[in-house]
Amino acid sequence: MIHLASRVPDPAIRRLTATLYGYAFLSDLVLLYPLYVVFFADTGLSVGQISSLFVIWSAAGILFEVPSGAWADVVSRRLLLCVAPLVTAAGFALWVLLPSYPAFAVGFLLWGAGGALVSGALEALVWTELDRLGAVGRYARVLGRARTAGVLGVVVSGVLAGPVLAVGGYPAVGAASVLACLLATIVAVRFPERRPPADAPVDAPAGAPVQAVVPVPASGHDPAAAVRPVAAAMPGDREPDGSPADEGDLGWWDTLRAGVTQVRTRPPVRSAVLLVAVVAADWGALDEYSPLLALDTGVRAEVVPLLLLLLWAGVTAGGLLAGVGERLGRRGYAALLGLVGVGLAGGALTGRPAGFVLLALGFGAAQLATVLADARLQARITGKSRATVTSLAGMATDLLIIGTYAGYGLLATVVGNAVAFAVTAGPYLVLGLVLLTRRRPTVVPASSTAAAAHGPR
Repeated sequence: MIHLASRVPDPAIRRLTATLYGYAFLSDLVLLYPLYVVFFADTGLSVGQISSLFVIWSAAGILFEVPSGAWADVVSRRLLLCVAPLVTAAGFALWVLLPSYPAFAVGFLLWGAGGALVSGALEALVWTELDRLGAVGRYARVLGRARTAGVLGVVVSGVLAGPVLAVGGYPAVGAASVLACLLATIVAVRFPERRPPADAPVDAPAGAPVQAVVPVPASGHDPAAAVRPVAAAMPGDREPDGSPADEGDLGWWDTLRAGVTQVRTRPPVRSAVLLVAVVAADWGALDEYSPLLALDTGVRAEVVPLLLLLLWAGVTAGGLLAGVGERLGRRGYAALLGLVGVGLAGGALTGRPAGFVLLALGFGAAQLATVLADARLQARITGKSRATVTSLAGMATDLLIIGTYAGYGLLATVVGNAVAFAVTAGPYLVLGLVLLTRRRPTVVPASSTAAAAHGPR
């Protein structure tokens, strides 16, 4: 059945979104971001040691990602959002108080754990609260703006880091980073969270259109199912009775198993998880190599931040366009992925500073594609394991990022940064073609959704 929720006063939605945007901004307002590699080098670490720290960081995220998602589903998503900045702050404090390789390694473990506590819990809380308020259709737009707030936090930290370092050195930069984390925790306390009772039925999102999408019969993955407009998330995508959607009051282990089972047994959810991982991982890894790409254009080192600022402007625009982008259908989304691939590859191969305009276009399109993929995933998840399933997508993203790092490093050694960058952007073109060639899903009236939930017409 479809709930037609009564109109909720706008102040409730404004409180949720204002809290979310403030939390995203403060979480990324970390002055150590643009300086930690320099800090490590100044401490005497070699390039190999610094690389090993990045591996520890990624491994920590993978290790804690899914368990923390299940914890968020069982305990409290708001609680995890409050604790996460404190864990990260402890890592930053350790860095500046005891600057050494062991302290840096432990700090990255804490930073990875803090990121894992947020991943899954944040998206699940926002989706659930918007659903409760009858405004789930705003999810993509709200998430896009939250990502933009995070980008602004990174930009502001880049502007402030240099002056703060000049005045107080690394201790002052570390103290400012810890303060931002503490402020993020204070803001997180304002997140609303009303968890449904254990026996509450799991229904379709409030305000969903009276129309259902029947999943394409799949012997494998169905990426096309993951990119229909967010408004198309219909009861026909729900599990039949007795499935993970009917979980009851589960403990941590059972919640974890329910989330894994939902991904494993439901092709629409599995394809949405894979889409999030592929779309987010590629450009997330390439972003780390953009400074090297800038240097290869022949500009001076002090010009590199200006070129990177252009990229962040593109990412900001991509997040703000989420409200428009959620209207895209399958072909529109495939074209968006094509724009990502062409922008990233073309911008890298120009070998000139002007190419960063194309790169900014590609990064902006990638940000938009990532937000839309996440919105599709949230629309397909059922039951009480929402944060767990979202965390599985985060873990898959982290694994692909590590693989991208390794592949890029090997390729760049042979053919250089520009070609490696372009080749690494290639999967976006391939995925866009796959989406265009997949069979279009069948749309049926809502009256047929009961039969649709058990199989194709």
